[in-house]
Amino acid sequence: MKKIFLIAALLIATGITSCKKSQLADAYVNPATAHSTTLEKQYAGFLSSDLDYVMYRYWNYFVILQSTALHYTQAVGWQNAPGQYIPGAASITDRWNNFYTFLAQYKEFLHVYSQLTATEQKNKRVYLITATIHFYDQTQKVVDLHGDIPWSEAGLLSTNGGNYSKSYAKYDDAASIYTKMLDDLKGYADELNTISISPAVSSVIATQDFINNGDLTKWKKYCNSLRIKLLTRVSGVSSFQSRVSTEIAQIASTPATYPIVSSNDDNILVKVYDLNTPISSDFYSGIIGWGDNDVASKKMIDIMNTNGDPRLRAMFQPGAKAGNTYAGLDQSLIGSDQQPLIAGGTLSRYNFSTLSKNRFLPGILITSAEVSFLLAEYYLNAGNDAAARTAYENGISQSVDFYYWLRTLSNDSSAGPLAPTSTSEKNTYITSNGINWLNAATTADKLKLIAIQKWTNYSILQPLESWAEYRRTKLPAFSFVNDPSSSVLPQPPTRWIYPTSEQTYNTANYQAVKAKDSFTTKVFWDVK
Repeated sequence: MKKIFLIAALLIATGITSCKKSQLADAYVNPATAHSTTLEKQYAGFLSSDLDYVMYRYWNYFVILQSTALHYTQAVGWQNAPGQYIPGAASITDRWNNFYTFLAQYKEFLHVYSQLTATEQKNKRVYLITATIHFYDQTQKVVDLHGDIPWSEAGLLSTNGGNYSKSYAKYDDAASIYTKMLDDLKGYADELNTISISPAVSSVIATQDFINNGDLTKWKKYCNSLRIKLLTRVSGVSSFQSRVSTEIAQIASTPATYPIVSSNDDNILVKVYDLNTPISSDFYSGIIGWGDNDVASKKMIDIMNTNGDPRLRAMFQPGAKAGNTYAGLDQSLIGSDQQPLIAGGTLSRYNFSTLSKNRFLPGILITSAEVSFLLAEYYLNAGNDAAARTAYENGISQSVDFYYWLRTLSNDSSAGPLAPTSTSEKNTYITSNGINWLNAATTADKLKLIAIQKWTNYSILQPLESWAEYRRTKLPAFSFVNDPSSSVLPQPPTRWIYPTSEQTYNTANYQAVKAKDSFTTKVFWDVK
């Protein structure tokens, strides 16, 4: 194995990992397959190294997420069974190893950057800033799963000249990681407004940056929107609250200086253009994939049915024997009562053409609807009800339009034609009794409205973000059948434990976090 994947394989903070990609498209050269690398190649290789977890791929969905976050958020219906809340060892280990391969690629990118002359570093600083923004976005997800993780000292085997004894990685405190990311992102938000890029660098990065195609305005929006997400995530932590109020207020009040993802045209996505490249999705894998696990949850279908949600027909399709009736699986039933319902053909499934069989689904990083719902919460807590309502209603409209746009990308027609939505239909929905902002009497009621819309929008497309937001807000309220077979997890966990490889390969550093390594230990921002 070539140099960079050797680094990942030997990274003491990860256990043993393995290569998962044999090659990349010619436009995105994988430095792992080259005898030497350049900053530009390393940048593209770094961006590509987490595609299995940005795009919609079999392993991530059907081994990792299908039995964990998708259940913990009731984004799908499933048959209750013994041990159902315990994440499998393969799920935890593979997600962990993939991140540390990604981290090792990033650290090697930093190492290559450090070898440039001062003039070259200044000329190519845009690579450093944009790579770090994306790295922090993916870091946040892993911190939200585990809490403390090896981070600042991880992935430095190459930097340490191959000295293994110097490369055992300590665990960084989760709150400190968030602080570092927020500090850096604030600095980048300002620097991106003044950075100068030569035409030569601009031309090259446009061909290797398959997230934003070298568009600095979109990177500014990615950066500031990510800041809003991270600040909102820690908004309940007393030591962060002053910073949260100050920085979100600054971003929200000065869009010319701190632009955000404010429309669907701004969405930060990895788009699929050619199914013959690694930048593609394979969300549907027949009987060895979704099987019956794309059944809708009763909670989501009932809320959408009751209020006439325009997304219902775009996101779901009626069961084969249900006519035009949408119905979801009741998670309060015991498994033996659920089984005939699942097999009976009356339950709705996620729409084949919009989602399950849509191989042109883009990898979603941040959308305008997500940002709008986060801002709605901020404005509400800041006492600006009018701005909160506007952001809330904008988020609904953006989410509806986004799901209908996803359908236009699809090369599958098995769900039949989709009746288009309209401004009138969206407005009718927004003013329906259960959704109407004006019908919510208290701040708590309005937070529930925001949470329901955020959860519906995340759905099966962003389950890790959905689970993090549920743990942070405890909204919407879910009820889970108690699992008496498990003394470890009779209810869903509040975090994932570390993979067993940490105890084996990073033994000394693991001892510092061993006492926290429980499914019921809360991540630092989970304070409710």
